[in-house]
Amino acid sequence: MGFFTDTSVCIGCKACEVACKEWNGVPTSGLDLLGMSYDNTGALTANSWRHVAFVEQPGPAAQHPATPGSAEFLGMPAAGPPGRTGSAQGRGDFRWLMMSDVCKHCTRAGCLDVCPTGALFRTEFGTVVVQEDICNGCGYCVSACPYGVIDRRAGDGRVWKCTLCYDRIGAGLTPACAQACPTESIQYGLLDELRERAASRVAVLHERGESQARLYGHDADDGVGGDGAFFLLLDEPEVYGLPPDPQVPTHDLPRMWRRAGLAALAMTAAAVGAFLGGRR
Repeated sequence: MGFFTDTSVCIGCKACEVACKEWNGVPTSGLDLLGMSYDNTGALTANSWRHVAFVEQPGPAAQHPATPGSAEFLGMPAAGPPGRTGSAQGRGDFRWLMMSDVCKHCTRAGCLDVCPTGALFRTEFGTVVVQEDICNGCGYCVSACPYGVIDRRAGDGRVWKCTLCYDRIGAGLTPACAQACPTESIQYGLLDELRERAASRVAVLHERGESQARLYGHDADDGVGGDGAFFLLLDEPEVYGLPPDPQVPTHDLPRMWRRAGLAALAMTAAAVGAFLGGRR
């Protein structure tokens, strides 16, 4: 099971953020005036398991984004709507790219690989969940996440992140964020069905002239084996603050251990050879 987030229909209402906090008892901290745009959460943290990003694109990029990463913060909003100049011709010089970000629930999860206590585990739904009563706050998983999702809570020391509402889906319910989303930007279901739906949606957007539309995190051959929460984006991943080619840090561990083992065997053989040669 997983999430498909269609950012092309996200309206930035933040209903998903509120629903997540209410259902999971996430502390209210993380909703602050940051002094840059309407994005008052800033990032995914231990106290914000859902983060609705407001990426603001002014100028020609609003209509024809030709330069990857052509986004900038415009400061606090003015009294009137952005892009309004008093004439119809002036309304196309600005657009918001909104995205409700969340833990990706990677198929090859680096956080799961490095956890020494077993606090992180793979559920029967294929998602990754933290057991807070087992977490010892070591922080290994924080650095192992290629998306920077996992975070330690100040004053607590333990790590917290989205559970994909493990308690709800175990009871046959829809995750709180998807249940609350008024535009069905966040969709929950079987991953295979969601991927088919997402591919059809991208095709529709391309037919409508949105050539920048693409899927992110859907490829099972990427550096994390595909994500359990993937996205439809309207620009390059970097514009949304996402890594263009995420790699699980533990991906090369088997090869590294093999090389270390071969090196140890070679050194042992050399030492034995030197010892036997010296005795002769």
